[in-house]
Amino acid sequence: MKLIVLSFLALAATALAQNVKLNIPYAEYGHARHVLDIYSPANAKNLPVVFWIHGGGWQQGSKEDVKLKPQWFMDKGFVFVSTNYRLLPEVDMGTLTRDVANAFGWMEKHIAEYGGDPKRVLVGGHSAGAELAALICTDDRYLKAEGTTFDCLIGCVPVDGDTYDVPAIIETAETRLRVHHLPPRVNGHREKFGGTPEKHIDFSAVTHIAKGKSIPPFLILHVSAHPDTSAQAARLGNSLKEAGIPTTVFGAKDTSHVKLNDDLGLPNDPATKALDTFVNSLLKK
Repeated sequence: MKLIVLSFLALAATALAQNVKLNIPYAEYGHARHVLDIYSPANAKNLPVVFWIHGGGWQQGSKEDVKLKPQWFMDKGFVFVSTNYRLLPEVDMGTLTRDVANAFGWMEKHIAEYGGDPKRVLVGGHSAGAELAALICTDDRYLKAEGTTFDCLIGCVPVDGDTYDVPAIIETAETRLRVHHLPPRVNGHREKFGGTPEKHIDFSAVTHIAKGKSIPPFLILHVSAHPDTSAQAARLGNSLKEAGIPTTVFGAKDTSHVKLNDDLGLPNDPATKALDTFVNSLLKK
C-alpha cells in the first residue's frame, strides 16, 4: 500500500510540474491533422523549445507517439512541441512538408505564450519525421515561406531516417529487389517522393547542405545494424561535416527502428546519453 501511495504522489508531482495543452490548431484550413501538442514545465519562461515530428512512413503516425521524450526534455529545461501533419496519399509530399513548416511557423509566433523561446528551437523527428526534420533544417525555403529563418535553430536530431538522400535509397532498394529477382515495390520511395528524379533530389536534405546558411548542429541517431539507415546517416553526416557544420553520428547497438525512438529518455540508454551530451553542448552556447 505504501508503495502505491508513493507512486501516486510521484505521478501527481509530475503532473503538477508541467502544463500540457493538446490539439492546438496551427492552421486556418481546419483540417483535423492541423494540430499540435505543447508540454511545458511549470512556470516556464523563455525556455528553449523542441519541435518534434512523428514518423509513420508519411502515411500514418501521430503526435501522441512521443513516449518519454516530453518529460525528458522538460527535465532538461525545454518546452516540448509535437505536431501532426496531413499524410500521403491525401496530400503530396510537398504539401505534407509545408504542413510541418506551417506548424513550425505557428510555434515560433506563439510559443512564448507557453513559456518557450522562439529563437532557440531544436528540431527532431523519427523515421519519416527524421527526413522532414533534416529537410526543413537544410532547405531554408520552407521556413522562409513561414516568415522565419535558420537563425532560430539551435540543433537538429533526426532519428533512424532512410531518406536523407532519396535517389540513393531508391537505387539501393530497387537494386536489391532486382538482383534477387523479386517484384518491384508498390508505392515505394520512388512514388512517395513524386516519381521524378528532380523531385527525388529536391526532397533530399543532402542536396541543400552548404556553408553559410546557418544550418544548425546535427545529432544523427541510427540503428547500427540496419544497413540502409546506417548508410543514410553516414551520407548525411559526411555532407554536413564537409560544409563545416558540427555533426555527430551515433549508431545504437542492440536495438531496432522502433525501440531506438521509444527508448529515448530511458536512464542508461546509450542513445539517450548521446542526446544528453548533444543537448548539453547546445545549452552552453
